[in-house]
Amino acid sequence: MTARTTRRRLAATAAAAVVALGLAACATPVPEPQPDAAPAVPPPALSVAQSTRVLDQVGEVLAAGDAALDPAGLDARLTGPALAIRSSEYTRAQATGGERPPVTLPTTAQTTIVPDTDTWPRTQMVVTEQPADLQAPLLMVLEQAGPREPYRLWGWARLGPSVQMPLTADPTVGSEPVAADDTSLLLSPQEAVAQYADVLTNGDASAAAATFPPDFFRTALTEARNQTAASLQAVATVTETVAPEADQVTALRTADGGAIVVGQLTTVTTVALSQGSITLNDPFDAALAGKDSVTSNLVRTWTDVVALYVPPAGGGEQVQVLAAEHARTAVTGE
Repeated sequence: MTARTTRRRLAATAAAAVVALGLAACATPVPEPQPDAAPAVPPPALSVAQSTRVLDQVGEVLAAGDAALDPAGLDARLTGPALAIRSSEYTRAQATGGERPPVTLPTTAQTTIVPDTDTWPRTQMVVTEQPADLQAPLLMVLEQAGPREPYRLWGWARLGPSVQMPLTADPTVGSEPVAADDTSLLLSPQEAVAQYADVLTNGDASAAAATFPPDFFRTALTEARNQTAASLQAVATVTETVAPEADQVTALRTADGGAIVVGQLTTVTTVALSQGSITLNDPFDAALAGKDSVTSNLVRTWTDVVALYVPPAGGGEQVQVLAAEHARTAVTGE
């Protein structure tokens, strides 16, 4: 091969390379995937559609348990005070031959309050449609303990007469969870539940009485307590205490910076006999106690769920009772 031939081939190769580079420069670039723009506001932890499915699933479990009056399968979708109360209601229904059936629990929402958190446990709240028995709507609290756990019905409370729920964030945005010890409120959620329990026990003598105006639940408990004491004053002394359950409080932020706070209380009514005995004429009492009469202390235990509106700190508002449920879940006696 001559030097001239070699130079021609190198020149041709170089020219081809230049053409190739030119073509590459003019070619349409290969599309590359682009990440979606981050939303200005993070989505809530639960959509309204997902919340509706959760309620439907809870309703299916309730329907199966109610049909058989059997609590065996309830823990699939119930927990906390909801599980304790529903199980007790089955005992009541059986003891009364169906005359006192379980409370109607609608699972259709008129208001949905979902969290905007990315941590667990997660809580959502739902104000239900009015039940078919024309009782007041319920405030339901549903809890998801972990990412692989289903939402379970933690508790419910009946809205008080003429109660207006405070405004909350649109469910497409979600409401901020509020810690039990949050200091941005008039009272922390934990303090609010504990102080309300003291008011229920001690009435106007409670140091916290000024923070809680008279309400429907306090009135009902006081009237029932006084009626029991009056009916047994000749043979017994009646005392009643209300105490918060530790770590059983949850809260979501309202639009004004306050919070809807829901907590579990335990009410214990003790009848200390001074003479004679008490016949348990209520078949529900007898079923829970496992006997028909007692000759010493009779102790009734109630599981309570209360929902409070706690205003933001710095204002002149009081804590408002929104909803409550009071259910007998144990009876003991000697």
